[in-house]
Amino acid sequence: MMKKSKTGAIALGVAFVWFTTHFGGGFASGAQIYSYFLRYGAWCILMPLLAMAYNGVFFAYSLRFARKHQTYDYRSYNDAFYGRFAPIFSNLFELLYLCVMCVAPAVAFATGGATLSQLTGLPYLLCTLLIGVFIFVVAIFGTDLVRRVASILSICIIVGLLIVYVPNIAVNFSEIGNAIQQMGTEHLGIGPALYSAFIYGTFQLSNIAVFVQHAKSFDQPGEAVKSMAVGVVVNTLMMVMVVLGLMTIYTNPDAVSQSVPTLFMVENGVGASFMTPLISLLIILGAVSTAVNMVAAMVQRVCGERPALPAGEKEPRFRFSKKEVITALICCIVDFGIAQFGLLNLIQKAYSGIAYLAIPVILIPYIIHMIVTRFDTKSGTEDRKASARGAKPMPAKIK
Repeated sequence: MMKKSKTGAIALGVAFVWFTTHFGGGFASGAQIYSYFLRYGAWCILMPLLAMAYNGVFFAYSLRFARKHQTYDYRSYNDAFYGRFAPIFSNLFELLYLCVMCVAPAVAFATGGATLSQLTGLPYLLCTLLIGVFIFVVAIFGTDLVRRVASILSICIIVGLLIVYVPNIAVNFSEIGNAIQQMGTEHLGIGPALYSAFIYGTFQLSNIAVFVQHAKSFDQPGEAVKSMAVGVVVNTLMMVMVVLGLMTIYTNPDAVSQSVPTLFMVENGVGASFMTPLISLLIILGAVSTAVNMVAAMVQRVCGERPALPAGEKEPRFRFSKKEVITALICCIVDFGIAQFGLLNLIQKAYSGIAYLAIPVILIPYIIHMIVTRFDTKSGTEDRKASARGAKPMPAKIK
């Protein structure tokens, strides 16, 4: 019984890694949901389930493969997964991931800047500059603190979303019906909605690089499937909640031009005096934590691991090199520049661009892999790959 409880806790924990990776400042702002779902009609209520189910299949497959072949960093995982094509596709994946590492922090800059601008009335350029300076300082002096409180921030964002969306949905439920009627007159059809959900899900596939390290926590490879099934449910429910909340403002002609739809919903909904500063703070905190983690990851990629301190020497409170400061500064300047394209442009165009890159690098190779290896159950391939890496082969009974 205790083992089952532990297994369930691990599966739930990894499912929430997906959830907290998916949900950040950009999602809390409502811009992603509005751009990829509400713009395409009443099918927006169903499309989150299809997008997350699509993601769930690929994430489960990648986590199962990582656990089965004991590859827990994304480079060794890609080398094992792509096999003899790894010299091409592993390096293409590196380029794709570098694009993500540039765009995602820029979206965080833009999210924080747009929220601060809408809240204070200050120019967007100045607001993104203030957010950028704050992110740079935290990335240099407070990365460890952000990592320690990342889970708390994620929980705060989730609770904040519930506090904001549930009352607005309940009070303005009739507006959802009005939104469906208006969407019906626009004759967008299911085709564009399906395509947009596909692009959204395909962009999310780049998160495989983040997830494979967590496969090590599973006792058996098959636990990945159960974990991602839970992830599909959790992510879908939260997405549908946001869809329904944003549908309450859909008939407002000003809604379509909003960079931060959630803030616009709150300002035109219930409890605006309390909820406006609450959701604004949570969106900015979510954006900052996302950007800091991305900038820190890029610094680590460029500068490498810090050398170990001599035995007995105490770890200083702030430890960073000149190279790390310069790298972080360059990252923040680049992200600040990209953020000037605007939050909606980044989400609608840059995210879509990454999705198109992910089709030949991730989507098509994964489908071929599933077919050729019969969903990685074809005998003989696993031990050869494990032996080639010097890893201990998994028992044959584990599927």
